[in-house]
Amino acid sequence: MKILGNIGKYFLMMKVVFTKPKKWGIFWQLLLNEIQLIGINSIPIVILMSSFMGGVIALQTASNMSSPLLPAYTVGYITQSSTILEFSPTIISLILAGKVGSNIASEIGTMRITEQIDALEIMGVNSLNHLVLPKIIAAILFFPILVIFSMFMSLMGGYISLVLSDLTSTETYILGIRAFFEVGNIYYALTKTVVFGFLIVSVSSFYGYYAKGGALQVGESSTKAVVVSMISILIANFILTQMILL
Repeated sequence: MKILGNIGKYFLMMKVVFTKPKKWGIFWQLLLNEIQLIGINSIPIVILMSSFMGGVIALQTASNMSSPLLPAYTVGYITQSSTILEFSPTIISLILAGKVGSNIASEIGTMRITEQIDALEIMGVNSLNHLVLPKIIAAILFFPILVIFSMFMSLMGGYISLVLSDLTSTETYILGIRAFFEVGNIYYALTKTVVFGFLIVSVSSFYGYYAKGGALQVGESSTKAVVVSMISILIANFILTQMILL
């Protein structure tokens, strides 16, 4: 029953969040700040994780290619398809759920227990619209850019690892990347990313906004936000794959 109550409260919160901002100047300023905090500040960890992720995929694929019937470009093809279809949109989103989600939940939760949100309400400000909407828009706009960064760096990481290990040539790897490439896979990955970004920010904002107690409870809300965000991503990933690919 508590889960159903939280789901109902979540949808009611979203209804309030998606209302027209009263002061567009403040909204655009907040949106730019959130793009910096949510998006641009996440670029280093995305580049780092994606580079090593691509390198591991390529090396594991190359080490298991024992059959002479497999063409040499198979390593590049598997690295490309695995990165675009699953690893970049899903794994990077799970990583961002930990980084971005915990920050959002703790930020809004701290504002709640220090009565800053109450002060906004007293001044006649729609606190949900003011605090949450810029974060959601920033995630929807910038998460696909982060995933595109991730795809590129993952393929580069695979290339560097294979070339340094002398397991393939540049021409063979590029041929594998281009083999059976489908533009629709990019659209599929970016569609998933938009949904994942929305889930991360909205779920984290929910747990932060309704936090109660003191600093300990804010920490607990932050942990719940990360866990529920990750579970939501995995469920949404399964549903979107069934809807789009099958």
